[in-house]
Amino acid sequence: MIAVIVAGAVSLAVALFGTPLFIRFLVRRNYGQFIRQDGPTAHFTKRGTPTMGGVVIIGATLVGYAVAYLAAGRGPNASGLLLLFLMVGLGLIGFLDDFTKITRQRSLGLSPLAKIIGQGAVGITFSVLALQFPNEGFRTPASTHISFIRDLGIDLAFAGVAVGLVLFVIWSNFLITAWSNAVNLADGLDGLATGMSALVFGAYVILTIWQSNQSCQVLSQAGPSCYEVRDPQDLSIVAAAIVGSCIGFLWWNASPAKIFMGDTGALALGGALAGLTILTRTEILGAIIGGMFVLVILSDVIQIGWFKMTGKRVFKMAPLHHHFELMGWGEVTIVVRFWVIQVLFVAVGLALFYAEWIAQ
Repeated sequence: MIAVIVAGAVSLAVALFGTPLFIRFLVRRNYGQFIRQDGPTAHFTKRGTPTMGGVVIIGATLVGYAVAYLAAGRGPNASGLLLLFLMVGLGLIGFLDDFTKITRQRSLGLSPLAKIIGQGAVGITFSVLALQFPNEGFRTPASTHISFIRDLGIDLAFAGVAVGLVLFVIWSNFLITAWSNAVNLADGLDGLATGMSALVFGAYVILTIWQSNQSCQVLSQAGPSCYEVRDPQDLSIVAAAIVGSCIGFLWWNASPAKIFMGDTGALALGGALAGLTILTRTEILGAIIGGMFVLVILSDVIQIGWFKMTGKRVFKMAPLHHHFELMGWGEVTIVVRFWVIQVLFVAVGLALFYAEWIAQ
């Protein structure tokens, strides 16, 4: 528990005091955000605001994680390192995308093919490695089962190990792509994605601490209520470090934002969220806990699909927060209300998690 607190506190301090230094660095180099021309006209005033703030979020998370283990006097486990690999790997793809936008003076970064190749390489590597590194109890960081609150009876390896590996890679990369795009789409208003991310990862701090206390590896009499997660304590430390970095960054990212996280932060946070759902065996529950992100990406899917079928739009503009902007809602009002809805999703998700444990 001390390591979890240290991770959160250190990452918060690094992000809080490191972000203004990074802002000054970006301003000196004129690394500012470019705004999409088809977006709300109110956003044009944000042109030139420093971006790539995700570098601070990633850096603060890594520092918090490292210091936590130094304080605990022990080494990290496979699950935490894999989660950080996924976060940093996707953050690097996002960084290249942001840097391309800046250097080419346009609102479009890497080509779609380049993004797919980059995200695919990171995602496939994570997926393959997540099924390796069995511990003394022969548990690997991930499993080939589809999971809700625990592994369900749906095993992707029903036709053999090789088929199971391929299907698991496809499934996990679907989750990684979905969550990355969800966080990226939500990053359209000052502080929106950052605050929502802090809430979701905060829920996972609670969830992983509970899994650690009820782990089948530590309980003297393991029963149906224990959890088969390989390294829940390690995952709680990573989640706490991400929460701290998001809160520290939010101080500067809240309206009016002094810096944006950019694709660097959005892809990193989305990848970390996907990795947490996979490694904690809560893939479906994660869609409930992060429900506001799901609504945002669904609004985009509905808008595009309905327009292609009928030539008409469901929303004034997608994703969802831009629809409310064009309805006349203030930016801060939208952000706070979306945070409130996200709190409700977190409450429902944790309630389902606890109710399932009681029912065992």
